[in-house]
Amino acid sequence: MKTFIHENFLLENKTAEKLYHEYAKSMPIIDFHTHLPPDEIATDKQFKNLAEIWLGGDHYKWRAMRTNGVPEKYCTGNVKDFEKFMKWAETVPHTMRNPLYHWTHMELKQSFGIEKLLNPETAEEIYEEANNKLQQKEYSTLNLLRKWDVETVCTTDDPVDNLKEHQKIRDNSNIPVNVYPTWRPDKVLAIQNIDDFNNYIDKLEKASEVSINNFEQLMTALRKRHDFFDSIGCKSSDHGIDTFYDCDYTESEITGIFNNARSGKPVTTEQARKYQMALLHELAVMNHEKGWVQQFHYGAMRNNNTRMYEKLGRDTGFDSIGDQPVAHAMSRFFDNLDMQDKLTRTIIYNINPNDNEVIGSMIGNFQDGSVPGKMQMGPAWWFNDNIRGMEIQMDVLSNLGLLSRFVGMLTDSRSFLSFSRHDYFRRILCNMLGRDIENGLLPEDYDFIGQMVKNICYHNAKDYFKF
Repeated sequence: MKTFIHENFLLENKTAEKLYHEYAKSMPIIDFHTHLPPDEIATDKQFKNLAEIWLGGDHYKWRAMRTNGVPEKYCTGNVKDFEKFMKWAETVPHTMRNPLYHWTHMELKQSFGIEKLLNPETAEEIYEEANNKLQQKEYSTLNLLRKWDVETVCTTDDPVDNLKEHQKIRDNSNIPVNVYPTWRPDKVLAIQNIDDFNNYIDKLEKASEVSINNFEQLMTALRKRHDFFDSIGCKSSDHGIDTFYDCDYTESEITGIFNNARSGKPVTTEQARKYQMALLHELAVMNHEKGWVQQFHYGAMRNNNTRMYEKLGRDTGFDSIGDQPVAHAMSRFFDNLDMQDKLTRTIIYNINPNDNEVIGSMIGNFQDGSVPGKMQMGPAWWFNDNIRGMEIQMDVLSNLGLLSRFVGMLTDSRSFLSFSRHDYFRRILCNMLGRDIENGLLPEDYDFIGQMVKNICYHNAKDYFKF
């Protein structure tokens, strides 16, 4: 009986197989957006068991487990790791046709050589086999990165972070991967909750050693931290926003809004939007000055379940797709930067698939010939990170732009086992191109198309980010 995850998994014809095995498979991994903890890389962490490396912080799995009727204590509670793992094993067979089913078995096969399907009957055996391997030095964090042939990783970091772990990584010549911080200033934009906002500004004061009593001082502090990130090797920013807002504002208005908030006065929704767009513009100008790439993840509707948010906090699996209008405001935002010649290389990630064509057409408005693919439609993100979502994203990019200039895939993950998602993407990419070649829609030109595959899997991102 053929194993489920076999060498030609997802490859439907001989041409797809050739593109994958001869061009995609052996390319190193550049993961330009992750949530991996840099301290676990710096210390070469050895994970104690499969549950720790697999289930901790994974809200994709938690959502599936809850949907399968698993009580919350087995997701985010303090029960034993093995009990959590068994509940995940009970859930896995029910995830068929969800990408979790593929990812689970790809990670078992490609990380541990385990080809059994995970279910309640095989769970204990799989857990023991994986745990035995995780105790071996070849399964430490750094060796897992070597195993996956990961060349570059970008983490996600707050402006107040001291980046000490990144400094340790930079100073350690034995670490086999390039690790870069990413500037993620979302909390300084979140002005609606006055108490949380001011607590954060207090932290920014301490980190920057700048008193922040007005908007000008805020920008001084942010520039100082931005300079510090740059000195540690940062090459990109990332911004998680609800949407782009179409609003007029003046400098005096923004000064007044910030001063009121800093003094503890609440701001209106309209005021918050003006402040956010004004500050986002200034941050984008800073990114241009440094020559960084800027990334915008927009459209998520977060923390929908108030009861669970109050109990567990954010990023615990209660977010969904939003549907706010975006096209006009986004166009205006980028146009304002472009008119000042301050628009840096930009990647736009949309969570609502209804926006695919909006983004596919929007990026063409601001390509300026200075860099191939300067404006990028980001890879299929979050709820779109599946076979259909990836194919649709690449179809739209192909139809409205240049797929050949696409910077490819990322994990957006907190797990050191998630690099199989790059392999998943590569198989889907090669299968799409192989299908088109065999259907006569593309020429059988392996010299060009093979190199195009290599570029999308590796070279485009390396050149784009200047790694």
